[in-house]
Amino acid sequence: MPNVAWERTMQLDLIFTNAIIITMDPSRPTARSMGILNGRIVGLDADLAGLTAGEIIDLRGKVVIPGLNDAHCHTAWFGLTLGEVDLSELEDLDQVYACLRAAAETQADDDGGWLVASGYDHHRFGGQFPDRAALDRVAAGRPLFIRRTSGHGGIANTEALRRAGALVDGCPDPVGGRIVRDAAGRPTGLLQETAQALVLDLLRPYPREVLVTAIDRATSRYASEGITSFTDAGIGGGWIGHAPDELGAFQDARAAGRLHARAQLMPAIETLQSDSKAGLGLGMHSGFGDHMLSLGPVKIFLDGALSSETAAQTEPYTTGAVNQGYLLDDPVTLQRQMTAAHRAGWSIAAHAIGDAAIDLAIETFTQLRALHNGQPSLPHRIEHAAVVRPDQLVALADLGVAVAPQASFFHPIGDAMAHSLGGRRAAFTYRAKSFLDAGIRLAGSSDRPCAEGTALRSIQAYIDRLTSSGVVFGSAAERLSAEEALRVYTVGSAQATGFSRDKGQLGVGMLADCAVLAESPLEVPTDEIADIPVLATLLGGRFTHHRL
Repeated sequence: MPNVAWERTMQLDLIFTNAIIITMDPSRPTARSMGILNGRIVGLDADLAGLTAGEIIDLRGKVVIPGLNDAHCHTAWFGLTLGEVDLSELEDLDQVYACLRAAAETQADDDGGWLVASGYDHHRFGGQFPDRAALDRVAAGRPLFIRRTSGHGGIANTEALRRAGALVDGCPDPVGGRIVRDAAGRPTGLLQETAQALVLDLLRPYPREVLVTAIDRATSRYASEGITSFTDAGIGGGWIGHAPDELGAFQDARAAGRLHARAQLMPAIETLQSDSKAGLGLGMHSGFGDHMLSLGPVKIFLDGALSSETAAQTEPYTTGAVNQGYLLDDPVTLQRQMTAAHRAGWSIAAHAIGDAAIDLAIETFTQLRALHNGQPSLPHRIEHAAVVRPDQLVALADLGVAVAPQASFFHPIGDAMAHSLGGRRAAFTYRAKSFLDAGIRLAGSSDRPCAEGTALRSIQAYIDRLTSSGVVFGSAAERLSAEEALRVYTVGSAQATGFSRDKGQLGVGMLADCAVLAESPLEVPTDEIADIPVLATLLGGRFTHHRL
């Protein structure tokens, strides 16, 4: 921890008293009072004897935990969805059509007439997707695009496909994506993976002020949920980014006081040059920035998603079709990109969900370790790390990489994933306990808006692993204790993002990032953790959310 020198006669900024403080520091697990000065913690309990502060708050037995850290989410994207047509609560296609018709009738016909909706999960509709002709009718001539919840596909109506050029005879599938077609060869409207960019590029780049507003909206939500740090998993390029100057939007939000949590940003691999001098044009690299806004690893997609059965597997899915998913480019090309970025000082965050994609990540990280050009400033990571075979678990531990799986998927799509994979593979999918037992750095994350992103809900999901049908997803042996799950979202995320000296624990010298809860997640029944009220959130000792 940093050494913080201060005079005992100095007045502190804030002291919490009469609290139940869960520090996550094994050497001092709990405390009753905490003092803050200049954004950092300067003392606990007896350390504060004789000191006063500009503000002293008696918490009357309320619980203080380290600020929660979502180490894989999509902040600007989430903020944008909050202003789009929301389909996330619907379960009937007629409801979807009615909702879209109402939007077409009430929303202004600007921005080229576009209608954009979010939150469509085909699992809630028996695997069905909206009919292209029906979408044409409700949109009344306007282009319409529906973002799938997973982020790995979208549904476009005829006008959107026409504008994208996807209806032209012989229009090829882009590298890493597919224009899904019917038996007659006509596009159905479903666009998988990188094929979404055919439509999304008609909407992008988003104006910087639109992105600033989205960041403001999203991080305000984070603050209300006790989240003080996050990692945005892919900005600036590829189908995941929103504008080439997306980093600038985060800078503008910070300058305007509209960034309400600490941001680590993963540039998409497409923002880098393709040779060994990879960078953002100025030689920047992982770790550039400060505690409030910094660059993390570079993000590269190796495969797709389980929900769309595009994640690359070594064995076929069990749904009847001979389908093993696919890598999003030639393996040699993917490895060349990662090697070039690594040589230029970047850590790698490899999106790898299927075990075949994880094989490629392990092989590449093994080769990078042999380059002997120094360790990256941040650990290499595997994003999602879903289907991890036992032999891969050993390899990941040996390589020292961090993993970011999502317990947030268990409830909405756990049953579908188990059906798609079969019981044997589901037992080693979205592991948790075995990662910890192997000594692998495990980060807490949600993949929001691809799943419900409330951190306390994800902590509960790590403990119960329950699907929407009430069964345990995968193996019950992968369940975590409440203390382990909270540690994943605090200490684990800090370790995985390279900030363990400053975040994740409440101790002297640490950043004063914390949340005040009405009850302890270590004490209430497991099924009540998600609903614990967040009474306040502090970022560097300043309130970003206040209901005390």
